[in-house]
Amino acid sequence: MSSSIFDIAGSGMNAQSLRLNLVASNISNANSVGTDANDVYKSRQPVFAAELKNVIDKQNATSKVKVLGVVESQASAVMEFAPNHPLANQDGFIFKSNVNTVEEMANMLSASRSYQNNVEVLNTAKQMMLQTLRMGQ
Repeated sequence: MSSSIFDIAGSGMNAQSLRLNLVASNISNANSVGTDANDVYKSRQPVFAAELKNVIDKQNATSKVKVLGVVESQASAVMEFAPNHPLANQDGFIFKSNVNTVEEMANMLSASRSYQNNVEVLNTAKQMMLQTLRMGQ
């Protein structure tokens, strides 16, 4: 049973780690520019699901976080008139990434806190197991 606590928290940490990596990628590409709306960087987000499994005794259930994949935002690129820009198309427009840095910063804070919460779960479970072992001495 205690190993399932570690599995659940570990799966949550893996999921939040992926989320943090995607946030970092999004923020680092937020100012990317292209000549075509299809060529410019698009925001990427993880897709998670709870993976529910019955434990052998059928009385308890564990729910791990499963990463289903990464999706690109369907929001359109930001079109800006900049005829003097080196990447401007023949009509004088450039296309900027659809990354919203404010949303990404909020996403980063949320992912970081979720990761920290999973670390606390692991530490608490470990301390409880150690205290249980000390009781038997």
